[in-house]
Amino acid sequence: MRLSTVFRSAYRSFPTGSVSRSRYGIRALGSERRSAPLGSFLPIRDASSDGSGSAGPAVSFGNRRDHTGSPGDEAAIREIIQKSKEEIALLQTRHPMFKPVLAIVQAGDDDSLLEMNKEIAAKIGLNVIHICLPSECTEDEMVNEILKLNEDPKVHGLVLHLPAGSRSSKVLNTVKLEKDVDGVTDLNVGRLVRGDVNEYFVPPTANAVMELLGRSDSSLEGKTVVIVGENGPLEISLQCLIQRKGGVALSSVWKADMLPKQFQQADVVVLTSEKPAEISLSCLRPGSAVINCSPTVVSEESKSQPQCLAVTMETEVEALAAALRMQNVVASGRRWVDHQQYRQWNLRCLKLQPLSPVPSDIEISRGQTPKAIDLLAKEIGLLADEIEVYGRTKAKVRLSLLERLKEVPDGKYILVAGITPTPLGEGKSTVSIGLAQALTAHLKVNSFACLRQPSQGPTFGVKGGAAGGGYAQVIPMEEFNLHLTGDIHAITAANNLLAAAIDARILHEATQSDKALYNRLVPSVNRVRKFSSIQIARLQRLGINKTDPDSLTPEEINSFVRLDIDPSTITWQRVVDTNDRFLRKITIGQANTEKGHIRQTQFDIAVASEIMAILALTDGLADMKVRLGKMVVGSDRKGQPVTADDLGVTGALAVLMKDAIKPTLMQSLEGTPVFVHAGPFANIAHGNSSVLADKIALKLVGEGGFVVTEAGFGADIGMEKFFNIKCRTSGLRPNVVVLVATVRALKMHGGGPNVTAGTPLPKEYTEENLKLVEDGCSNLKKQIQIAYLFGVPVVVALNVFKTDTKAEIDMVCQIAKDAGAFDAVACHHWSRGGRGSIELAKAVKGAANQEDNFQFLYDLEMPIVEKIRTIAQKIYGAKDIELSPEAQAKIDCYNKQGFGTLPVCMAKTHLSLSHQPERKGVPTGFVLPIRDVRASIGAGFIYPLVGTMSTMPGLPTRPCFYDIDLDPDTEEITGLF
Repeated sequence: MRLSTVFRSAYRSFPTGSVSRSRYGIRALGSERRSAPLGSFLPIRDASSDGSGSAGPAVSFGNRRDHTGSPGDEAAIREIIQKSKEEIALLQTRHPMFKPVLAIVQAGDDDSLLEMNKEIAAKIGLNVIHICLPSECTEDEMVNEILKLNEDPKVHGLVLHLPAGSRSSKVLNTVKLEKDVDGVTDLNVGRLVRGDVNEYFVPPTANAVMELLGRSDSSLEGKTVVIVGENGPLEISLQCLIQRKGGVALSSVWKADMLPKQFQQADVVVLTSEKPAEISLSCLRPGSAVINCSPTVVSEESKSQPQCLAVTMETEVEALAAALRMQNVVASGRRWVDHQQYRQWNLRCLKLQPLSPVPSDIEISRGQTPKAIDLLAKEIGLLADEIEVYGRTKAKVRLSLLERLKEVPDGKYILVAGITPTPLGEGKSTVSIGLAQALTAHLKVNSFACLRQPSQGPTFGVKGGAAGGGYAQVIPMEEFNLHLTGDIHAITAANNLLAAAIDARILHEATQSDKALYNRLVPSVNRVRKFSSIQIARLQRLGINKTDPDSLTPEEINSFVRLDIDPSTITWQRVVDTNDRFLRKITIGQANTEKGHIRQTQFDIAVASEIMAILALTDGLADMKVRLGKMVVGSDRKGQPVTADDLGVTGALAVLMKDAIKPTLMQSLEGTPVFVHAGPFANIAHGNSSVLADKIALKLVGEGGFVVTEAGFGADIGMEKFFNIKCRTSGLRPNVVVLVATVRALKMHGGGPNVTAGTPLPKEYTEENLKLVEDGCSNLKKQIQIAYLFGVPVVVALNVFKTDTKAEIDMVCQIAKDAGAFDAVACHHWSRGGRGSIELAKAVKGAANQEDNFQFLYDLEMPIVEKIRTIAQKIYGAKDIELSPEAQAKIDCYNKQGFGTLPVCMAKTHLSLSHQPERKGVPTGFVLPIRDVRASIGAGFIYPLVGTMSTMPGLPTRPCFYDIDLDPDTEEITGLF
C-alpha cells in the first residue's frame, strides 16, 4: 500500500510553525478531539465512604483551586517559551541559517498532538512538519517514513503520534537517538536510567508530571506514586525520575490484581493510558492526587459525590508537555549546532608493540585490531548522516560536510614528495603515515593523511601494494590494496562506456540516413517526440534554439545527428586495471556485424583515464558533471573537438561516478584517520590524491591541525604537478614540503650499481660508502631547489634502513641543511611507528609557521611551448626542448580550439630528471624530446609525451601474484606487501 504521506515541501520557506499536510484525506485544523483534556487533576470520592477501609487522608499536594487551569502552569509555559526563543537567537549568532524543526509522524485522524504543539512552536519560532499516515498503515511503512526523517539533517526532533497498537518496539526504536525528543527509544530510556547527563531527553509528559509535583507544598520524599499505564518508555522514565526525588514509584497495568491495594497506598496516581470502563477509581485513598495523562474521563457519578475532594494541583499536562517538547527540540538543535563547529578531537589511538625483527607488512596489519570506522568518524567530528559505511573498516564521506564546516579555518597543508625514485623505493607513503601517526598519536595534534588509491596493476605486478609499510601503514592493508570501495571499477565502467559510445556512433552515422538517425535519436513515444536535456544542450551549442523536435529543418537535423568523427583523431582509449602489455595496440571492429568499421586503438591502464584525473581535481558533483561533459574524445572532419556532451553520455557517466566522488575513510595502525581517494599516476597524469579529500580533511583537522598529502614519484614530477595543476584548481596553498630520501637511493644517484628485483643488493648498498652518498646528494639538493622555486619551506625526511650508518645519516642531514632545507631528520617510523617520526613531526610544525611565499612556476597566459620549455629547463635542468612535427601540429590545433591557456602536465619517465631512465643524479645539457601532445580538457590540462612513454605497464617475469594466496578456511590473504 502506498502511504498517504504529506507532500515534503521545502520547509525552509515555511512560515513559523507551518504544517505540511496529507495529499489526500485533508482535515480542517482544530477538529474535535475524541478524548477529554489531557492531564486534568480529578476530584476523587472519599475511599472510606464505600466501606473499603478507613485509610487516613493523603498528604495534600497544594491548595484547592477552581478547575480552570493553573496560573503557575501558564507562567511556566511562558518562561519555557521565552528561554527557548532566547536560546534560538543565541544559536543563530553562531549559525545564521539555523531554525529548529520538529517532525510529527501521525497515523490516523487524531490531530490533538499537532494542535497544541503547533501553537507552542509558533510562539517559540520553530517549524513543524506534519506527516500524516492512514490509520491502517503497516509497521514497515511507518518505519520507512521515520528513516527518511532520520536522514534529513534539517529535522532536529521527531515525535510519533500513533495508536497504542502501532507503538511497537521496532517502530519506536527506529527513531534516531539524537532526534528522539519524546524519549521513547530504548537507548534514550536506558541513558536516562543510567543518569548520563546531556545524553538523553526526558520524555516531555514525564517532565511535565515532575514539574507539577515539584510545585506542591509537600516534598515527594517518601511519598508513594502509582503509575498506571502500559509499562512503556513514559512509565519507566517516570519511575526513574520519581525515585531520584526520594519517592516510591509503583508501576501497574489497569487489570493488575494488586491495583486496588496500590490505590489505597498512593499519595499520587498518574494515569498514563486510558482506563477500561469496567475499572473504578473509587477505591483511591482519600485526598490522593490524580494526574491524568490519558484520555480517561471520570464518570459523572464520581464527580457528584458529596465527599469529593478537589485535587490541589489543577492544570493541563498537555500544554506544559508541549512546551517541554519544544524545549527538547531546541536542545537537540543546540547539539546539532555544536556538532557543526570545529572541536578538538577526542581520539582513542591504538597501541603499537613493535617487534624486532620487523614482521611482514601483512602480518603487522593483521596483528592490529582496527577501530570500527563509524567510531573513528564520530571521534573526528563526522556526523552519522555524513558517512556511508562499507563493512567495519571503510566508509565513504559525503560532500555535504564541506557546506557544514565552510566557516571553519583550514589546518596546515603538508606535501610529501621525494627525490628522483629508484627501484629501491624511498617510502613516501610510509613517511606520510608515520608523520600523521606521530602528530596525532604522540603530539596530540589533529592530523589527517590523504593518500592515492593504488592500482590493481602494480599490486599484482612488480611494485606491490601502496598502504605504507612496517609500523606505518593503512589498515587493513588487504582492503586498501584490493578494490577498496570500487572507485577504480567505476572509472573503468564510465571510461569504457564512453569508448563504446564513440565507435557505436561512428557505425550508426555511416550506415543510416539523416532521417533514420533522427528518428532513432529522438523517438516518438506514445506519438510524442521529445528532446532530452542533453540533446537540447547540443542544439544550443549548434545555435539551434528550438525545443520542438518536429520544427527542425533538414539542415538543422543534419547538423544535430552528424558528429562526423574523424577516426584518425580519436584520443579516447579503453582501459583496464591490469598490467597487460598485449593491449598496448589492438584492432577493433573485426566482427561481421561491425560492417568493416575496423580501426587500430589501444588499452591504457585504468588510472591513466582522464576520468581518474577529473575525480582527483573536481570540487563537487556539479563540477564533475561539467568536466565529464567537456572531455574531448577526438575531432570531427572540420577539425572541431567532439566531446562527451556531444555523444549524449555525460549524465550516464556522472551516474556511474556518483559514489566514487566521495573520499574513503580508513585508519592507520595507530588509529589515526586516513583518506584514500583517487589514484592518477604521476608519470602519465598529475599524480596526486583528490582535491576533495584534502579539502574535507583540512576542515576536519581545523586551525592548528595538519593534513599530510602525498605527490607521486619525485619532486620534479609529482610535486611540480601538485603546485602547477592541483593547487591552481583547488585554490589551496601548501605550508611545508617534506622531501623523502634514503641513503641507498642516494648511493644509486651517486653512481652505485643497478639493482634487479629479486636479487641480493650489491655491497655498496649494505656497507658504508660516504663517497656514493655525497655524490648522490646532488639529486637531493636539486629537489630542494625545485621546492624553493615555489616558495615553500622544505623538511627532509631521511627514511632510515638498518644498514645505514650514523656517518651516512649525519652527512645527508647536514648536506640537506646546507642546501637550504629548514631541517633534516632521520625517521624510524617503519620500525617504530609514529614514535619513530616524532622529531619529523616537530620539524614540520616548526616549518609550518614560516612565512608563506608560495608562487606558481609559470603564468597560464604563456604559450603552450613556453610552458613546456619552462618546466624542462627550470625543473628538469634541460638545455632546451625539441618538438616533433606531430607534437607541433597538436599544439597548433589546441591553440586554435581555445585550449592554449591550460596548465601543462608532463608525461615522462620518473626514474630520471631527464627523459632517459638510466641517467641518475642531476643530468645536464640534454634536449628534452616532445614526441606528442594530448589534451585532457575535462581534467583541465595539456599533457606532452616525452620520449617513449607507455600508458599500459606490462608484467615482469615473476609478478607479485606468485606470492598472493587465499586460505579457503579462514579467508585470510597472504603474500601482499
